[in-house]
Amino acid sequence: MNDNESIIRKSIEWRGARMALATVVSTWGSAPRPRGSHMIVHADGRFEGSISGGCVESAVLQRAAEVIGGRSAHVERYGVADGDAWEVGLPCGGEIAVLVQPVSEAGFAPGLFDRIAAASARGRALTLATDLNSGVTREAAGEGDFLNRYDPPRRLLIVGAVQIAQSLVPLAQAIGVTPVVIDPRGRFLTAERFPGVELDDRWPDEAIAARFPGESTAVVTLSHDIKIDDPALVAALRASTGYVAALGSRKSHAARLERLGAMGFGADDLARIDGPAGLDIGAIGAAEIALSITAGMVAGFNARAIAHRMENI
Repeated sequence: MNDNESIIRKSIEWRGARMALATVVSTWGSAPRPRGSHMIVHADGRFEGSISGGCVESAVLQRAAEVIGGRSAHVERYGVADGDAWEVGLPCGGEIAVLVQPVSEAGFAPGLFDRIAAASARGRALTLATDLNSGVTREAAGEGDFLNRYDPPRRLLIVGAVQIAQSLVPLAQAIGVTPVVIDPRGRFLTAERFPGVELDDRWPDEAIAARFPGESTAVVTLSHDIKIDDPALVAALRASTGYVAALGSRKSHAARLERLGAMGFGADDLARIDGPAGLDIGAIGAAEIALSITAGMVAGFNARAIAHRMENI
């Protein structure tokens, strides 16, 4: 779950304090949060994250306080079958099972948060395994363990500081994706045109490779200049980039695929490029094109996330 980033940050910020970690380990029906969702609880009552969107947080906070006070890790189940479903259950109709474990060597070791953060900094995912009987989490998986995959925060590397990029940046930010605008043309890449956004004036292949793009990174080329866009696509395809897209007509995209094919990329590589970029919504104008690209990126990211969750069930 890449939306667990705030939990990782808090765990490191609160290092040394007594804490408990609540994790959704199974769901059924219309559960409001997916498997792997976390909530971390400080001994003083502060908490970060969500395991039900508000339905059972109060009950889980009580269980967390008990674990912080010395109770061993255990699994709690909540759902409409409970007699008090409307009080601490899920009146929306689903069921969840929540593991509550201490942040300690007897549960979720504090060093594991550092391991997740280090992997994330390299653009890599880390999968941890938890024995639900003992409540101990580790890196080596055993038979029947609950597996949780920690993806890096989602990023969007926008190649080409053009008008569409100006609309794409706030859309990405609104859905929790961090944008970076890359363009070696200084007149285009200015803080005035992209206020408060990370800007990179290196050639796109260098800028992209330096960020270790993985499955939580999207690369979208918008410049319409093959000297800028093609090197960016080469760098994106050489990595496990989660979503790759290129702006342009079907005719220009066909020519693009021909050029990349001549560089040695096979059919499977070329099929990774969403071109023309984005979902076909009949977009007109820069803002609508940016919206279609955002939708295509979300679809690409979520398809991978669903596939990984199915692997871990």
